[in-house]
Amino acid sequence: MIKFDKVCKRYPEGHDALRDVSFSLNRGEMAFLTGHSGAGKSTLLKLIMLMERASRGHVSVAGQDLAQFSHDDIPYHRRRIGVVFQNHQLLFDRSVFENIALPLHISGYEDADIGKRVRAALDKVGLLHKEKLNPITLSTGEQQRIGIARAIVHKPQVLLADEPTGNLDPALSEEIMRLFMEFNLHGTTVLIATHDLALVSRMAYRTLTLDQGRLINV
Repeated sequence: MIKFDKVCKRYPEGHDALRDVSFSLNRGEMAFLTGHSGAGKSTLLKLIMLMERASRGHVSVAGQDLAQFSHDDIPYHRRRIGVVFQNHQLLFDRSVFENIALPLHISGYEDADIGKRVRAALDKVGLLHKEKLNPITLSTGEQQRIGIARAIVHKPQVLLADEPTGNLDPALSEEIMRLFMEFNLHGTTVLIATHDLALVSRMAYRTLTLDQGRLINV
């Protein structure tokens, strides 16, 4: 589902964020991406999302070489991918429902379909009863679950998460990981970037480890 073939990423100032990274993640697989701060985890995820492009090598998603995608193709590509961030990136001038519905509105879904999809996503993260609230009134863990609901509301093929438990205590972190495991059981390909090695060690999933931009464990 995701394939990196000798991928390098050099930023204009000369910093090599990724160096000759090669790996493949099968359709329906779940894996962790670990490494020290600055190892290249976020850059790797950005290449999959087409927020950045590789300097050398090839990145493929669902058998399609992302180097062949034009700027106009990027919205189509991103509709296949859900992304969860550490800081939620929720809009506090909108309700929980409106936050989750936003990507569907952008993609042109009909209002009736939006309502069904948003409530289904909220139900999956256990917050259906809070759709009318402002997210600022929710706990940190609940806000993260809202972020996850927004990421999966369009039923993506791939779910990426960048330090999704970075602001959570151990109990909430495990709760969030169980959600990712559940989505994976339903066929979603999941890649989670995290520095929480203790949490990763308790999960029986493949681990990819970056060190100074190089993949040292696949």
